[in-house]
Amino acid sequence: MTVTAGTPPMVRFATSPDRYRHWTLEVDGPVATVTLRVDEQGGLLPGYELKLNSYDLGVDIELYDLVQRLRFEHPGVKAVVLTGGLDRMFCAGANIRMLAQSSHAWKVNFCKFTNETRNGIEDATEHSGQTWIAALNGTAAGGGYELALACDQIVLIDDGSSAVSLPEVPLLGVLPGTGGLTRVVDKRHVRKDRADLFATRPEGFRGKTALAWGLVDATVARNAFGAEIARRAGEAVRTSRRPPAAEGVALTPLDRKDEGDSITYPYVSALLDRAKRRAEITVSGPHDAPPGDPVAQGASYWPLAMTRALDDLVLHLRTNEPDLGIWVLRTAGDPGRVLAYDAQLHTTHDWFVNEVRHYYKRTLKRLDVTSRSLIAVIEPGTAFAGLLAELALAADRQYMLEGVYEDRDDDATPAVLVLTAANDGDHPMGNGLSRLRSRFWGDDAGLAAVRGRLGEPLDAAAAQELGLVTVALDDLDFEEELRIAFEERASLSPDALTGMEANHRFAGPETLETKIFGRLTAWQNWIFVRPNASGPDGALRRYGTGRKGDFDLGRV
Repeated sequence: MTVTAGTPPMVRFATSPDRYRHWTLEVDGPVATVTLRVDEQGGLLPGYELKLNSYDLGVDIELYDLVQRLRFEHPGVKAVVLTGGLDRMFCAGANIRMLAQSSHAWKVNFCKFTNETRNGIEDATEHSGQTWIAALNGTAAGGGYELALACDQIVLIDDGSSAVSLPEVPLLGVLPGTGGLTRVVDKRHVRKDRADLFATRPEGFRGKTALAWGLVDATVARNAFGAEIARRAGEAVRTSRRPPAAEGVALTPLDRKDEGDSITYPYVSALLDRAKRRAEITVSGPHDAPPGDPVAQGASYWPLAMTRALDDLVLHLRTNEPDLGIWVLRTAGDPGRVLAYDAQLHTTHDWFVNEVRHYYKRTLKRLDVTSRSLIAVIEPGTAFAGLLAELALAADRQYMLEGVYEDRDDDATPAVLVLTAANDGDHPMGNGLSRLRSRFWGDDAGLAAVRGRLGEPLDAAAAQELGLVTVALDDLDFEEELRIAFEERASLSPDALTGMEANHRFAGPETLETKIFGRLTAWQNWIFVRPNASGPDGALRRYGTGRKGDFDLGRV
């Protein structure tokens, strides 16, 4: 990863409210107000100022943390008002100078992370009873409007100048990078001809037109703006299912150790082999049986601690280690204990367990859209059971050892794979399907056969017969087969692998989410490297100079 203004040695995704530079959170009973007031000099990298409430990756890292803390630390919050801290400016979107000076990989990872964060806002509204309301106190342009689009409701101030717009196509020669095109037509149901006009009109639309076209839910004069927001927040509070008197769970700082080529957390570790372009990731099961009261354990509750570590590791490797193209997924521990927690997550429906379950779902989705080759290795000592079996199902291939390694520990027992009812729907992918159903898309008989053996420990022969693993081999061939597979994978074009994996992972129906991460992101990925956008005379490079981009007008 190279950025012309200089790249930090490492991007850290862990933060906390006392370190925020760009966001403030105020909680008043069941209503939280989240205000964006960007520190212009607080860019993650040098070389640009974050003017007009524009944002970079650092701003969005704080927002992601804030969304998570609202869900876990503030269970009493039922409505979240998102607004801007500048007069007549809600948010000008992603900082253009940051994008212009960034490498292709940086731009793509930036857009991917911001997409995931906005999906998390929608997930909070849908699954946590925290309704997000965008209170546009001024203009929302580009990514600023896309941030509003992630909210359940959008209220625009009617002051004669404030507007909503998606100016990327006419001004920058690129696309709205965080789902704007898709959400306008698929979520807000704006007519396609109007959407076309809107996305090619740099100044966007104000007041009555924005409301009539469905781009906002209300437009309100300044003197009535606060009252309208309060009314909508109050209605969201009345219809929320959030518990009124629950005590929140603090998301304490992660215990992460970076030592040479290893990264370790409680329950998650990674060994980095840069020469072989590979990361060996191990997720460990719990040490004890599940507690009677998960809330009492707080952030140390095994599924939450494991998920937070895995989430942080995925973000770290994705951003800071782009050359490690192969991630080998292993698990360790007692499958029985994993299954006990799996049952607790599946059958318990209090607010905290619900949040943990959906957080694990979102982290698995982050793994799904990561442009790395994922290979699961199932061998003695592993614990691919229940919720940890999702890691195997998320992988592009699964290799399972038949029996044990004859030249190793005589006390080892053969590995098993155990699927449960949770694997059949508790952790849906972006396509709305379980990974199990996606695996057997179009093969109803195969899916039924697996469903008939949920809860059963499956040895290598049974797992292969059911179609749950790619290769099952005895110890004479297993390690050699793995070596060949890793070396072959490492020799292939990373670009081709990214396209291939993204196409294979999302069988079945297309959803708003798969459109954003598949169709829209794929096109943006390509457009970002075209000279019309990023060339020396492209629109991104010339933005702010007073000169328009010099376009090659031939269609490709």
